[in-house]
Amino acid sequence: MRKFLTPPEMTEAMLESASAKCALPASRAFVLALLAGAYIGFAAHLATMVTTGSTEWIGVQRFLTGAVFSFGLMLAVIPGSELWTGNTMMIAGIADRRITAADMLRNWMIVYIGNLIGAVILALLVVKGTGLTDGQFGATAIKIAYAKTNEQVYGIEHQYAYFFRGLLCNWLVCLAVLIAMSAQDIGGKILGIFFPIMAFVASGFEHSVANMYFIPAGIFAKSFPAAAAASGLDAASLSALNWGSMFTGNIIAVTLGNLAGGGLMVACVMLFIHGGKKREQNL
Repeated sequence: MRKFLTPPEMTEAMLESASAKCALPASRAFVLALLAGAYIGFAAHLATMVTTGSTEWIGVQRFLTGAVFSFGLMLAVIPGSELWTGNTMMIAGIADRRITAADMLRNWMIVYIGNLIGAVILALLVVKGTGLTDGQFGATAIKIAYAKTNEQVYGIEHQYAYFFRGLLCNWLVCLAVLIAMSAQDIGGKILGIFFPIMAFVASGFEHSVANMYFIPAGIFAKSFPAAAAASGLDAASLSALNWGSMFTGNIIAVTLGNLAGGGLMVACVMLFIHGGKKREQNL
């Protein structure tokens, strides 16, 4: 018995999913989005813990960080939630006349805001509530957040580089979602998610919803004197890490890159190659 969908069947499942997402009541979509933001936040916190320490074995460290981060998408996909980066594939639903642009934008707005609130709440709970980031782990959170918002990229403008990091990230993330959608058992879904997610994290690409946790966690952690001192950043650098730079230095560019990666490189390409039932009927 076959335990996976073929690529054309996978494409049809992607299109049907777009219709189902648009049919969700706003309240339900928002709660599911809150959960997804928190689930990705849990993975981001674990990645922060694993990243802390010597960078002598940086390649191995990146692999381990990606390996543990993959469980965030497992939580988001298998129990069920609404993650904006995956929902970028709804663009194909417009092209195949399954949904309208207004339906898609409504879903995106609800889910994006829900993801942001869920991730920030989790960052607040972890940093301010647990005491786990008042020292060296907090220093890691600060350094991660500062790099994401203020990194000087050699030879490339920061936002330009982060746009393409976002594009490459969500290309892999949406492939992971499609593979998980194709698998008909839990083991297949887990394996289908693990490898693309591990690859994007280990490669240094950028995920907007993950950054909705990473950056607030760093902002909250810098209020701990020990964490701020251990980060090695001076007062000016710490000041440059703030809510404004979170959006202007990262979230806007990464979000646009994620949109291009998931909506164009995955959804539209899959629709072009494998077609959709409604599009075929209209030819």
